[in-house]
Amino acid sequence: MAAPYPFTAIVAQQDMKLALLIAAVDQGVGGVLIMGDRGTGKSTAIRALAALLPKIPVIANCAYNCDPGRTPAGQCDNCQQNKNQVVKTTTVSIPVVDLPLGATEDRVIGALDIERALHAGEKAFEPGLLARAHRGFLYIDEVNLLEDHIVDALLDVAASGENVVEREGLSIRHPARFVLVGSGNPEEGELRPQLLDRFGLSVDVATPQDVKSRVEIIRQRDRYEQDPEGFIKQWRRKESAQRSRIEKARLQVGLVNTPDEVLEFAASLCLQLGTDGLRGELTLLRAGRALAALNKKDLLTCEDIRTVAPMVLRHRLRRDPLDESGSDSRIARVLETMVVS
Repeated sequence: MAAPYPFTAIVAQQDMKLALLIAAVDQGVGGVLIMGDRGTGKSTAIRALAALLPKIPVIANCAYNCDPGRTPAGQCDNCQQNKNQVVKTTTVSIPVVDLPLGATEDRVIGALDIERALHAGEKAFEPGLLARAHRGFLYIDEVNLLEDHIVDALLDVAASGENVVEREGLSIRHPARFVLVGSGNPEEGELRPQLLDRFGLSVDVATPQDVKSRVEIIRQRDRYEQDPEGFIKQWRRKESAQRSRIEKARLQVGLVNTPDEVLEFAASLCLQLGTDGLRGELTLLRAGRALAALNKKDLLTCEDIRTVAPMVLRHRLRRDPLDESGSDSRIARVLETMVVS
């Protein structure tokens, strides 16, 4: 099986690539929703990002990728029971797990291990996709077509950061904190508002309308399909540089300072746009700091907030029946009126 298409070789779609990089730097941003036409590189970009992600420390032989640096309260039941023993650790790539549309609830949240029950006569838990995605990314293509009972399960886990399974005599609780990444075609239906609100960032992608970009996309993709290994080798240096950029930004993001005037700018922007709650401001700050870290800055500025504002707020605006302009236009109009002192 050929390696994924290189992330740095993706032509255009700058907003999509930036949103994914921000989520890779700070997983607390809350996830990325990518909506647009078919064939615009949504799945390609997400699988390409997986190859760039750094390795993370985990407790050896733990099915849930428990973090050895966390307190036992933040680990799975097995790791908590072994808290007084010498902990063996290892490193693994940050998981990127696909959740297919046809997946059953048992496959998603986990269920009784039937094979062990039949052969060994013991009740054991078989972890699901949420367990595999802990501390990583859970990717759902055609997320707007996801069945309601799966959406309900995801919402419960996303809100608590834990997956609780109580069925067939089992009672299992394990951590499940992941970045939810969804893609889809808006013509095939809308997301439930509860699920939409769980995405920290939202970007729209479209087919490039200029000949130069379309030709470049075709040329690059054709080269990849003709000789995947050779193509990947050509982009290895840029991929390595991008990977290093992500790793350094993950270390830097917690050190980015946030001046009061930037807090006021973010709050004023959300207030003028009429967003509900305070999640908009909090996500603006997280995304802005991640952007600053990617750009090797230690100070968050209002310009950083301006850059991330459309992807943070476009899906949080109330619909105005008297305003036919899109969310991006409304955000742009408000930003034009805001002068940084």
